[in-house]
Amino acid sequence: MEKIKEFLPFLIPLVIVQFGLLAYTIRHILTHDSYRRGSRGLWLFVSLVGMQFWGPILYFALGKQGEE
Repeated sequence: MEKIKEFLPFLIPLVIVQFGLLAYTIRHILTHDSYRRGSRGLWLFVSLVGMQFWGPILYFALGKQGEE
């Protein structure tokens, strides 16, 4: 238990960034209708299942349609 307490100052900011990125990604997916690849359901699934940074990063790298 003591080892976990040592890492808390590093883990708490990472968790906050992770959930912030996930929230922004889900908001973006739900407010846009078109995607470069895949569909809304696919990107919601990828973002939620791969929520340890990878899901949102994959969405912004591969699925997000460029702003017009």
